[in-house]
Amino acid sequence: PHYSRTSSQPAAMAEAATAAATPLLPGLLDDVFIWEILVRLDPKSLLRCRAVRRAWRRATSTRRFLLAHHARQPAFPIADGDQLVLGVHLHDILAFDLRAAAKAHLHTVARLDQDFYLEASCDGLLVLSTFAKGGSGCCISICNPVTREHASLAGPPWDFTAFGMYLHRPTGEYRLLLQRGSNRDSPEEQIDCYVFPLGSDQPPRYIGWPDMESVVFNLPIQLRDNLHWYPYYHLSESEQLQSEGKPVIVFDTVAESFRQMHAPIVPTKSYLFEMDDTIGIYCNDGDKNTVSIWVLQNYESEVWDLKYRIRLPVEEIRGQFEGCNDYRDVNLWDVDVVSGDGGVLLLVSFGRWVLHIDTDGKLIDSFYSGLLGLRIYECRLKQSLVQHAFFPALEGYVVNASPFI
Repeated sequence: PHYSRTSSQPAAMAEAATAAATPLLPGLLDDVFIWEILVRLDPKSLLRCRAVRRAWRRATSTRRFLLAHHARQPAFPIADGDQLVLGVHLHDILAFDLRAAAKAHLHTVARLDQDFYLEASCDGLLVLSTFAKGGSGCCISICNPVTREHASLAGPPWDFTAFGMYLHRPTGEYRLLLQRGSNRDSPEEQIDCYVFPLGSDQPPRYIGWPDMESVVFNLPIQLRDNLHWYPYYHLSESEQLQSEGKPVIVFDTVAESFRQMHAPIVPTKSYLFEMDDTIGIYCNDGDKNTVSIWVLQNYESEVWDLKYRIRLPVEEIRGQFEGCNDYRDVNLWDVDVVSGDGGVLLLVSFGRWVLHIDTDGKLIDSFYSGLLGLRIYECRLKQSLVQHAFFPALEGYVVNASPFI
């Protein structure tokens, strides 16, 4: 028999009405299930839930939900390192989960088929760089480790380097902060700075340079719509340990301008880190046996407090690892400070090992990473499933393909 198009409409409408009336999870209000349960899941668990029922996928795919889900995610310290598997070089990007309930502290969030340098982290997105073929300039790319999206900036290898990424709230654009050297008006090299909106077909826009001598920027710490750096200078090792009152460099991401913030008198080689709703500065003494930590108590008045001075359990560490393959690297350890569980922890890394040390100087945990050249960064990764319109506009945009493995 022949059925007209109009005769099928009531059936379709009835099916849609039935689906709308069916709860996402029997016995629980949809709002409670979505906004109290699903929104709290980690990205991997949420993706599994999406595969269970089509209605769950619809409910968790809206931009409103994805933004709320991202806001609920913890911000993990980031690390990276390399390994060889059956002769194949792999580059791992990792997150430290320092919560007490975590079964495994170190999670691989992305495995890549080539070496990258981490340049910035913003809203679940990572800015990566690698040397261009032939060694001329560098190639800058953006990736989302959760959605496995990756794209490069268009054009030939730049003489630019990226040293920040931010959401420009007045326009809603994600923008890169770029730098390159210049000999403009001075015998000393100046730093020229540019802004580049992701997805734009225009060249980077020149915005001037910070009022400072030539410096090296670590990864920025973002707070209150500002990017912060404690830069270090091209100095000898002895000069880096001298205490000076160098300022924190601040970039206002709304006005897109630089200013300076008062900092405590610390060795030139010191580092910023993110701590809850404020920032801290830490430094080591000459033999790396003592770590001093300052915390910014008042952002507006730029008041700092020496919060901790931690003596590392040097003899305990040497005694515990004597005889292991990485013992020769014990004296070459790096110390990083991260916030967790309302306080701070020290991460001491050497060889392929990472140690956790508390503010009393007690060794509380250690684990074997299995990675070569492990680097721990002061910035954080807050994972996100949010889709961004700029990605398809970038060169070589791929999903779930190389460089991801």
